[in-house]
Amino acid sequence: MVISPDNRSRTEINERIHEELQAHGKVSKDEHKVTTLIARQDMTGADRSWAQKYQLNDVLRYSRTSNETSIKKGEYTRVTSIDARSNLLTVRRVDGSERMYDPRRHTGVSVYRDEQRAFSVGDRIQFTAPNQDLKIANRELGTITSIDENGRMAIRLETGRNLQIHPQRHPHLDHGYAVTSYSGQGQTADRVLIHVDTDLPAKDLINNRMAYVAVSRGACDAQIFTNDRTRLAESLSRDVSHESAHKSEKALPPVQQELAQSPKPARPSGMEVGIGI
Repeated sequence: MVISPDNRSRTEINERIHEELQAHGKVSKDEHKVTTLIARQDMTGADRSWAQKYQLNDVLRYSRTSNETSIKKGEYTRVTSIDARSNLLTVRRVDGSERMYDPRRHTGVSVYRDEQRAFSVGDRIQFTAPNQDLKIANRELGTITSIDENGRMAIRLETGRNLQIHPQRHPHLDHGYAVTSYSGQGQTADRVLIHVDTDLPAKDLINNRMAYVAVSRGACDAQIFTNDRTRLAESLSRDVSHESAHKSEKALPPVQQELAQSPKPARPSGMEVGIGI
């Protein structure tokens, strides 16, 4: 198991492993390009209350129905306009209609961006969102056993169950060679390789909880690979408490402070280890 704290590093590791497996004949060289939805990891729960934190073409998925906008649970929209001063988003629905709303009044929103992935028969994949219809859990892993001419994939899950999906209808897919420490919770492997970049812009992703979860996934061995071993101990000993997270959310830009007329939603809250560079 390979663990990396941020999506960007994880994507680079996944692509490299995919290419290496192709070179060794473990994965088919016949690739199928797929547009997938990747979560915007840089946005916190508090960020989603502010229009200026969104980007044009962001894809939004709603976990709650809103009577105000008529957007229903499970629906997807795309951001078409951002009015930061008035704190308003305009989104386009699947039927082409548009809705404008204050994001503080529509909770339960997941934010994604479009990214292309190249999948091949033999690839290990990961579902990045749950799907009740397919009975798939978030971060469930599987292997692609076939891809037909229309792009439909046959997948064998690690539980042994077989299913078929079309990525256009189920775009929450990614390679599953490297996982985040969060999605690695509950999983175990004999050997774990942990990638820690101490220069990662999102410093909160590297902390003592990440270190504990990542190292404890390995039953026999865990190795940490880092760009700077002298700064590694400081990075992995960082304590991210609920109190410090709450304080950081209050440090809003001036425009956000002007718009904060209503309360903001609370933010959710015996093994050898080797180190390499």
